[in-house]
This record gives sequence, C-alpha cells and structure tokens, in this order.
Amino acid sequence: MKQNTIVLGAQWGDEGKGKIVDLLTENVSAVVRFQGGHNAGHTLVIDGKTTILRLIPSGILHNDVTCYIGNGVVLSPSALLQELQELANNGIDATKRLKISKSCSLILPYHVALDHAREKAKGKDAIGTTGRGIGPAYEDKVARRGLHAADLLDSEQCAIKLEKLAELHNFMLENYYGAEPISYKETLNELMAAREIIAPLLTDVAEELQRLRINNKNILFEGAQGTLLDIDHGTYPFVTSSNTTAGAAATGTGFGPLYFDSVLGVIKAYTTRVGAGPFPTELHDEIGAHLAEKGHEFGSVTKRPRRCGWFDAVSVKKTVAINSISELVITKLDVLDGLKTLKVCTAYENGEPIYTELPGWDESTYEMTNYDDLPQNAKNYVAFIEKAIDCKITIISTGPDRSHTITLG
Repeated sequence: MKQNTIVLGAQWGDEGKGKIVDLLTENVSAVVRFQGGHNAGHTLVIDGKTTILRLIPSGILHNDVTCYIGNGVVLSPSALLQELQELANNGIDATKRLKISKSCSLILPYHVALDHAREKAKGKDAIGTTGRGIGPAYEDKVARRGLHAADLLDSEQCAIKLEKLAELHNFMLENYYGAEPISYKETLNELMAAREIIAPLLTDVAEELQRLRINNKNILFEGAQGTLLDIDHGTYPFVTSSNTTAGAAATGTGFGPLYFDSVLGVIKAYTTRVGAGPFPTELHDEIGAHLAEKGHEFGSVTKRPRRCGWFDAVSVKKTVAINSISELVITKLDVLDGLKTLKVCTAYENGEPIYTELPGWDESTYEMTNYDDLPQNAKNYVAFIEKAIDCKITIISTGPDRSHTITLG
C-alpha cells in the first residue's frame, strides 16, 4: 500500500470496505473517516469474531493505530457513546486512540425526528433513508445553523444555539408534519452528559494529519457508503447526503489533495443496493434470491434486505474515472460459487442493460488465499471484469474473515 491511501466503495455501498480497511491497517499509523455518519456499517470478522462499526474507523481494532473522525462526518453523540460502550464490552478502550474533529456537525434528536417525519409524509415516494437524521444534519450544516462538536466545550453557548434550533425544528415537526416535538431540556441534558466523554477527544484533525504526513507516516482514509450514492455523482435523488467520492477525503479532513498517493476502490463480484432507486441489473428471480441468501445481504446497521443483481461494468467504469481509482479490490467472489452462468452488464441500449455471459464454476472458492488455487473460470471472471472496467484488481476477498484474502502482485 502506498503512503496515503483512500479506500472507498465503487458501487452503492456495502462492498466490504471495513474488512479491507482493517486488512490494510497493519501498515498504517492512522485511519480517518471523512464523510457520512452512523448510517454506515462496516463489518469486521477476525478469527471468527464479528465487530460492527458505524462511526469509529475500522482501524480501531489495532492497538498501535490512531483513529480520526474528520470534519466531513456528521456525528451523533448518542450513537458514538453506544459504539464506545460496545467496544468497551469487548475489551477495547477506544477513547485512548480516537480523536474527533472539533468541526464535526452534530446529529440531534430533532434531525432524527425530521428524517422519520419526511419519509412518512412521502409515502410510496420515500427515498428509503436509514432514518438516522443524516440528511437533516447536513442541511443544518449547509444552512450554517447547526451545532459543531466544538460547541460542546462551551455549555452556555451550546444551550443558546440549541434553543434556536429546537424552536425551528419543533415548529416544522408540529406545524408541517403533525409530529410530536422534541424536548429542548432533555436534548440539552443529553448533550451535557455526552460532553464529558466527547470533549477530551476533540482536536484539530487537519493539523494532526499534517504532522503525520511530515513525519512520513502512512495514513488510510476510510470512506462510507459508495460512489453511486454520492450527492452529486450518484443516482439522485436516491442518494446519501454527503460526497462519497475521493474528493471528499480532502474536504472532509483538511488533508491537501496533492498529498494523497492512491485511491483503492472496493467492488463486489455482483451488485447490491439498499433502499429505493434505480438498479438496472437487479434480479427478481431465484439467482437474486441465491445471492441474497449466500451473501448474507442484509444491512449491518439497518438489517434491511439488500437488492441483488449482476455486476454492472458500465457504472463501475464510471466510478473508476470519477474517483481516479488506481486499483481495485473485488469481494464476495465465493458467493458466485455453484452458478452455472454469470452475466456482466457491459453496455446499455435504450436504457436496458446488455449482458455478456460467462461460464460459472462448481468448485468452492471460500477461504482461498492462493490465486493459483482458484478455478479457471473464476480467474477468467475476475480478468473479464478487470478488462471491462479498465482497472487493475489487486486483492480478491473469498470470505468475511480477515484471512480469507488473495493478494495479487
């Protein structure tokens, strides 16, 4: 791995980025989250033990790695405290190695209530958000009225700013959506309790990252969701509320664009999507059901079932260009084991996908760690995708555990 690397999803998210970040963290000094919120779930399986992270970077399981939450992340104090407690229950004191940008925008109960109220009001036209207040929190950020993590350091000013937000959002909840208001006093009390744990973790992340760079330390930048959910470049309006592309690694951390050395994209051997929105290669047959069942395709945070379909080389080729991806990881190759025929979308005609068919394989690829042991048709499938998207695949994942990995030269 090169010195300062961005790891991001090149599809609609859920590509298995958490495992890859954890794998690469063995060679870095710091891991940084740069966008999104606790709507992102990164599942790590190490020696059979599963850990699900939502806010805290996937490098937290490594004792000698510092983890940062950058300014581009919207931070839910309650979700952070819950995650810290979950890690503590597993013997990991994350507070010793976690640092949070003072400029992180806070997700408050008002944002969550608005998220739910809006989705309910849209009915069948609902976007399918996670209901965690991500969108409304980003709206407050852009409107320059939201609370920053730094506001927790001044209880008096925090209370004043919160009261103004409470008045605005409760007016919308009650008068526009007919929903119940959120208690200002209870919210303030929750924030003041959370500050006791969060305040000592606050820092100038940009400054610390520059110090690491000057000292030639390796830094890994961890993205959430996937490129096709990007607010600007995704399948709008069925997208998330942040920029999920490589450019956000700079704006979401304060790390200069020219200081990045590489961009590592993560793709699945097929395609999945959570929530509503276009999905041209989606399967509604027994093969789609097979992919969902064998791939355990349920959201790690929401538990919602993921929609499954064939690999879309057209969209991934686009995401490779948008992110200037230098190399790719392909995950869940083993889920395709046993399928007689595989399809890859290589073009569109009048909006409909045009497929190239390839022969499948009967042998199991699960837990394989040596490329030479892969069935020839599996090798051919990987090579075909590599050529179709015009980007080199350097890692193949053959199972959820950290050890279930093939590294190519």
